[in-house]
Amino acid sequence: MSDGGESMTPDPTRSKVGRLIDEYEMTGAGAELEDRWLGRGRESQSLRTLAEWFNERLLSARLDRAGDPPLEGEAANLYRLLTDENVGAGARVDAESTLERAGIDPEGLRSEFVSHQAIHTYLREYRGASKERTPGDRREQVRTTVQRLRGRLVAVAENGLESLAEAGAIALGEFDVIVEVRVFCEDCGTATPVTELLSDGGCECGLDGE
Repeated sequence: MSDGGESMTPDPTRSKVGRLIDEYEMTGAGAELEDRWLGRGRESQSLRTLAEWFNERLLSARLDRAGDPPLEGEAANLYRLLTDENVGAGARVDAESTLERAGIDPEGLRSEFVSHQAIHTYLREYRGASKERTPGDRREQVRTTVQRLRGRLVAVAENGLESLAEAGAIALGEFDVIVEVRVFCEDCGTATPVTELLSDGGCECGLDGE
């Protein structure tokens, strides 16, 4: 029984990720997953990338336990051969044979690989990690996405026009491609560049009542 009013930390071994960490003595894996996800001391990594990292580490731990510790990069390569849809049947069979020689059942190993959803559940529910963003963070993310897409559109237009001009399909001198994304608000009637709108926190509708 728990003491009245005290919250209990969920047992991480109740999750698939936590159980595997405990079963195969993957010391520090939980903390590193959290650091990689939150970007502590490094660039933040996606859940899918973390699932791949964890599964490669799991494969390495299985080989260690079988008395056949992998060489550097070997676990990552074996994981790719076992899971990548673009890998040929022959290469996959060779990878499975490598595992079988070490006494590891390939299908059993595959069943232990975790999904990005399992990583997310483990981090949020069993480690209490959160990546909640402030409104400013979310605005910056939108700004970055819009600017990236704008840059791609400019590049596509420039390359296409240069190709047509060189082929004599159009007459065109020195040129610049200018792409501006403006947001028209039907309520206040303003048309504002999207980057300016994000920097200002909105259009003139936000001035109502001041």
